[in-house]
Amino acid sequence: MSLPVSERMAAVKPSPTGAVLALAARLRAQGRDLISLGAGEPDFDTPQHIKDAAVAAIEAGATKYTPIDGTAELKAAIRRKFQRENRLDYDVSQIVVSSGAKQALFNLCLALLGPGDEAIIPAPYWVSYPDMVRLAGATATMIETGIDEHFKITPARLEAAITPATRLLILNSPSNPTGASYSGAELAALGAVLERHPGVVVVSDDIYEHIHWGEQPFVSFATACPGLADRTVTTNGVSKAYAMTGWRIGYAAGPAELITAMVTIQSQSTSNPCSISQAAAVAALDGEQACVAEMTRAYRERHDFIVDALNEIPGFRCRPGEGTFYAFPEISAAIADKGMASDVEFVEHLLNEADVACVPGSAFGAPGYLRISFACSMAELEESMRRTKRALAA
Repeated sequence: MSLPVSERMAAVKPSPTGAVLALAARLRAQGRDLISLGAGEPDFDTPQHIKDAAVAAIEAGATKYTPIDGTAELKAAIRRKFQRENRLDYDVSQIVVSSGAKQALFNLCLALLGPGDEAIIPAPYWVSYPDMVRLAGATATMIETGIDEHFKITPARLEAAITPATRLLILNSPSNPTGASYSGAELAALGAVLERHPGVVVVSDDIYEHIHWGEQPFVSFATACPGLADRTVTTNGVSKAYAMTGWRIGYAAGPAELITAMVTIQSQSTSNPCSISQAAAVAALDGEQACVAEMTRAYRERHDFIVDALNEIPGFRCRPGEGTFYAFPEISAAIADKGMASDVEFVEHLLNEADVACVPGSAFGAPGYLRISFACSMAELEESMRRTKRALAA
């Protein structure tokens, strides 16, 4: 017997990155010597002082429900983080803690968007943004960019994309999947456009804030555009910077009325985030930050290697990034040279002939590209490039 699902599911797809990870796990279980470059997950262990804080919380009996929007201790630590690192001063009533930054973003879409609304998403984009917008009943409007535009939108293109129905602009810097990062001046120029459109809310996805090495320092949108702080929601989390993906702690800060609506939605879905993870997140945000710098140095070293290696492959063009742990080479010439139809076919070829798994650019709204994660050892990266070159030369 076939059971029907809701109509909204027709517009929503499973996460492509999750599918790649699941496939890689199955092939490894079958005995394949597979190298997966698909994971958006640090390969480092969670720093010891953070794990110690979690153990201490368990032993102290911090295993009960917490306030839906997060413990007072964690919200205070987040407030200090914004003051210290971003020169942003939020009241604790303007902060919500969620089960990952992904939930915070999803809650925002449900709180803000509905049928007839539009959300602008620069492409390439993180795979979940469009489906979050669609699940809220709204329309995702893409602004396509490419390697020759450094994967960034311009003020003119933003102005052209805004309509009377536009309610939300999603900005992710540094970007998953491209590694591109907006400077403070570039964000201010986008903000000047938004000043003329008071009905548009901005969500600044800063999850890769600390994995950054660009010549220009990282700047959050609300810092670059203080006049728009009253309609900017900043999301972040501990997953990437502190190698805490499985702990599932993200947070958002912004206008009190939006944050209150997000808390209400959370109250009817997951309720509070994990109590033990929240205690660990306090230690992450308030504790010694040398571990973050150490991991970022390793990512930078891997970035430099992989960008050079990719640019040595015929038909590949790879722009250096300013952060994250992804490279996003343009491979349309290599696809054509192999007589293939798409980046999906190209990825299948690498999987079958080189035992290398990565994610096609079309999953991120950018056909003709690949996303390669370098959140793995240098030895794995070197071997993956040897295999890729060998498979494409065959």
